[in-house]
Amino acid sequence: MPMTKIIAVANQKGGVGKTTSSVNMAASLAVMKRSVLIVDMDPQGNATTGIGLDKHSPPVLLSDVLLGDADVRSAIQQAPNTNISALAGGPDLTIAEVEMMQMKEREYRLHNALVPIRDEFDYILIDCPPSLNMLTVNALVAANAVLIPMQCEYYALEGLSALLGSIETIRKNSNPKLEIMGLLRTMYDPRNNLAKDVSRQLAEYFGDKLYNTSIPRNIRLAEAPSHGMPVLLYDKRSHGALAYLALAAEMIRKEAAREAA
Repeated sequence: MPMTKIIAVANQKGGVGKTTSSVNMAASLAVMKRSVLIVDMDPQGNATTGIGLDKHSPPVLLSDVLLGDADVRSAIQQAPNTNISALAGGPDLTIAEVEMMQMKEREYRLHNALVPIRDEFDYILIDCPPSLNMLTVNALVAANAVLIPMQCEYYALEGLSALLGSIETIRKNSNPKLEIMGLLRTMYDPRNNLAKDVSRQLAEYFGDKLYNTSIPRNIRLAEAPSHGMPVLLYDKRSHGALAYLALAAEMIRKEAAREAA
């Protein structure tokens, strides 16, 4: 049986489409009959509200699970109108992060919490905060793969080298199985010369780690979170919805090829 793919969706730069990608990849994989759990490790809780759940009053807080005060199964919720399971994030994660700093093996809290349930899902997607804090470190230690969404602009390349350094440090010290699964170009406009230039550099450096699928700027994609739903539910014919379906198909295809190799 294939191992559960635990994917940290991470980039230390904000506004690159991490949450949009987490939510819409989850929805696309669910449509393809894969069982998916989304873990919202961002205190902003945008992935939680983006799938129609309440970040202010989940039945059991993810922060309680991380601090060992609640069982992980009691915190899992079902997103409305989709087959996505979720561990909801919210402002309490900021307090949890401070408390975790005093704990032994603090970087393993999420990893240990997921152990009892990880075999029940095909994919676990962890939406990370836009900084390398203890919550992101927990996500990277719990994951076996990192997906990096990024815009094709000059500053994105600078941020990328910092992130790669962080991933390498975690691989050496805490999680030798961690690998870069892929880089995803978001808000991509192929008519923009700088975007094409950065895209070419990424392809040269990362080869097949750069997904062929890119995510375009799309108004439907931008509107969907305010309605508390993935773009597939909001407008399944939009360019944004079709792009994330193509990404999910490419992910599954690459995974199958690797397992067959």
